Amino acid sequence: MTDKKMKGSHALVAALEHEGVEVMFGFPGGVAIPFYDALYDAKNLRHVLVRHEQGAAHAADGYARATGKVGVCGSTSGPGATNLVTGIATAYLDSSPLVAITWQVRSDLIGTDAFQEADITGITLPIVKHSYLVKSTEELPRIVHEAFHIASTGRPGPVVIDIPVDVALGEVAYRDCDTIDLPGYKPTSRGHVKQIRAAAKAINEAQRPVLYLGGGVVTSDAAAEVLRLAELRRLPVTTTLMGIGGFPETHELSMGMLGMHGTVAANYAVHECDLLIAVGARFDDRVTGKLKAFAPHARFIHIDVDPAEIGKNVVPLIPIVGQARQVIGAVCKELEAMEWSREQTQPWLARIAERKDEYPLHYERPKDGKLAPQFVVKEIDRVTGHDAVVCTDVGQHQMWATQYYTYTFPRQFISSGGLGTMGFGLPASIGASIGRPDKTVIDISGDGGFQMTMQELATAVNYDVPVVVAVLNNGYLGMVRQWQDLFWNKRYSFTCVEVQPDFKALAEAFGAVGMRVTEEDEVEPALRDAIASGRPAVIDFRTSPEENVFPMVPAGSEITEMIGGTSRKKGRKP
Repeated sequence: MTDKKMKGSHALVAALEHEGVEVMFGFPGGVAIPFYDALYDAKNLRHVLVRHEQGAAHAADGYARATGKVGVCGSTSGPGATNLVTGIATAYLDSSPLVAITWQVRSDLIGTDAFQEADITGITLPIVKHSYLVKSTEELPRIVHEAFHIASTGRPGPVVIDIPVDVALGEVAYRDCDTIDLPGYKPTSRGHVKQIRAAAKAINEAQRPVLYLGGGVVTSDAAAEVLRLAELRRLPVTTTLMGIGGFPETHELSMGMLGMHGTVAANYAVHECDLLIAVGARFDDRVTGKLKAFAPHARFIHIDVDPAEIGKNVVPLIPIVGQARQVIGAVCKELEAMEWSREQTQPWLARIAERKDEYPLHYERPKDGKLAPQFVVKEIDRVTGHDAVVCTDVGQHQMWATQYYTYTFPRQFISSGGLGTMGFGLPASIGASIGRPDKTVIDISGDGGFQMTMQELATAVNYDVPVVVAVLNNGYLGMVRQWQDLFWNKRYSFTCVEVQPDFKALAEAFGAVGMRVTEEDEVEPALRDAIASGRPAVIDFRTSPEENVFPMVPAGSEITEMIGGTSRKKGRKP
């Protein structure tokens, strides 16, 4: 192929199209104009204009999580770039593949405190997988292709490309790039054969095993292999927040989520197991509680694509560095050649089944006559038949969404885990819906988080994105209030949201469908009408103000030291 001479801005568009980018989310500005001028003629690249750059990053992140493709966002220099930072950090903590294109002042002005100058590569250094400050137009296409390769391989993550405006205005002889040469970047994917065999032997011998799945199962598309492994050796399965969807919760071996707001069955199984098989998980504090007391009777197998995670919090007996899908597939092949009896783990599974039956997730109707938030989530689950893509904001509603919606496939649950970013839900749901137009997309939000990025309703209306926002409106910053309730003598310091908009009228002002629901018998019809409308919709569910999320493990406690977790048999302990 002969090289084609073009401006850097056009070369950037060509490189993005070559990478298969179908949509990007962004907001223009002065130094970004050359790029936006090139976008004006782009035939295969759709641009979604958000209302705030944070929304661009979250929407690109939601798109990436829903599709498995690299999400792309863009901003102008200075405040435009710094407004992306929260979204970049969110993607970094949750290993989401993102390429953030930021524009920069002219090369000769860098370091002079020029108008709208910010050192965005320096600012984002701790929260990116890699970053580039482009020095010449000639290197721009190569950098774009490298960025997509880095973002999507190994442990996925965000990459920043900061481009001075003169680079966009310069000329380059452009040609597509199909090979990437990064000598210092060679992620391990297969796993060591000796370690895989040792893992298979340990699994085959275990009498009380637990399979503990993190977000790496979802990002590596390992759900089919994990299901095969669980069924081969009858392994009970628990997931982290990010691992939700990696194993179908309708399966008899599913125990639900573990950790701070996990199920009684999952937390006690982890506490009592003799072998814990961690796949694509990082043993974070919300899962382990008091680390020294976590799984005290267990040997650990830790499978992760990132060698930095192995031994960081827990030292495993059998560490395996590799991609979850390939490693689990290899472990399954080893197990298929081994003899094993179902009776080996039958007493263990019977004990777990008894706990699941005796300690189900439970809530009571609020005495104040308002809606139980758990009831609303259960109705969303029932109305959508376990089949919607569910995005959440962060807080109590996020935990109820993990507990009372039934997840059956990967990339179904999209939420900010590691950073816990309020404001994530609405823009992420817009990105998810654009990426998966075949799916009903529900954003379960709280009144606090929704107000942080609610301007993105205009984006949803602008582009006819039919997301349904279910606001569990309790008039509080609910999770903070819950901690104040349980641990700070009910001193509700600045957690009561005394003045908030009329969400129904607000939605209508944006051109979306607006509803308000106060009674149980109104919940189902409102959901069905909102989904059937095919338009962006906001449903204001007026929920009980002081409802708490249970079970709950206090920070720093052992995961068996749960508040809540009611037994069907009064007074019995797990």
